[in-house]
Amino acid sequence: MKKGLFSYENGIVLLMALTFGCLFFDRLALNFLMPYVAKDLNLNNTQIGLLAGVLSLAWAFSSFFSTAWAETNNKKKIVFIIAVFVFSVCSFGSGLATSFITLLLARLVMGFAEGPVIPLAQNFVERESSPHRLGINAGILQGVGSALFGSILAPVLLVKIAEDMGWRNAFFIAGAPGLILGLLAWKFVQKSTAESVKTNEKSALNISELLQYNNVRWGIGVACCIFGWWFATLPFISNYFVSSQGMTADEMGKTMGLLGVAGLVSSIIVPGLSDKIGRKKVLIAFSLVGAMYPFAVHYLAGTAIHLPAMLLTYFLMGAIPLAAAVVPSEAVPVHLKAKAIGLITAIGEIIGGVIVPSIAGILSDKIDPSAFLWVSAALAILGLFFVMKLTETLKK
Repeated sequence: MKKGLFSYENGIVLLMALTFGCLFFDRLALNFLMPYVAKDLNLNNTQIGLLAGVLSLAWAFSSFFSTAWAETNNKKKIVFIIAVFVFSVCSFGSGLATSFITLLLARLVMGFAEGPVIPLAQNFVERESSPHRLGINAGILQGVGSALFGSILAPVLLVKIAEDMGWRNAFFIAGAPGLILGLLAWKFVQKSTAESVKTNEKSALNISELLQYNNVRWGIGVACCIFGWWFATLPFISNYFVSSQGMTADEMGKTMGLLGVAGLVSSIIVPGLSDKIGRKKVLIAFSLVGAMYPFAVHYLAGTAIHLPAMLLTYFLMGAIPLAAAVVPSEAVPVHLKAKAIGLITAIGEIIGGVIVPSIAGILSDKIDPSAFLWVSAALAILGLFFVMKLTETLKK
């Protein structure tokens, strides 16, 4: 096996990062194309909310149950490849939608397909990572997807395509790379990377067994708080910049793009730092940093340090792969690693990605437009309680 730059380890990290990036590109495509889609399909705000919620719930359900089934039945590679093909096809389905119901069905199936991709991808990367590189490898995998593809490239490319060729063609083009990456995964991922460890277990889920591990029990709380910190602001922040802080659409777009860059950089720096000084120390430090993000957004508006302060405090985003993948995978035996990642991702997605934004939105309507910021701050602080309960898993 080649060493250095062209090693199999680096190849797996790159392939999984590109695949998750494509997935996140497809998942967020509807967000950026919504002005065009809503106009053509005559969607109201309730229907728009349902489209987002249905995908998140399906993703959460599938991320654990599909992953657990795949690991128990030694079908991780085939489940991963089928999932990549299906979510890519569902992007084509979104482009073919002629009504709210057909679009809802396409997003529902997409959510089920996308669910197992990140737990299995992280499991493949964990299996092939050198001990001193697990954190940074997990960060590259997740950061390329959520930041580079989802936050930086997607809004620019998709809106440009929609303007020039129509929103339906934007969905068709968004789905094409996934088909290619699915074929590459079929050819490139080795049997040993995806093979399950043989056990005598009869249950496909092992939930009670997983909950016996300290870092799974408390790690669920950590993931819910960090996911919630991010999702509490994500749906509302761009509108808040324009409607409450007086940014122009161009200023808002550039600010969101820079936040995406900060998310990408943090997804490399934060997990990489955890490889050096420990997972728990890094989670504590950046939870404190992240708690300051809402204050930077709200109180520093109009000042010279507004943007730098937001970019710095946004670095808690880099802790997402630690909470979702590294901490749970290091806490359990080999045969439970994928299930641990899937369980924490599922619960974090439901609470942090579905329930928290709903509460934040209601409070912002009922109390003050900035209420979502304080929900985010509260979750970062609450996350410290759960982080303090973790056992350090970095082996030096």
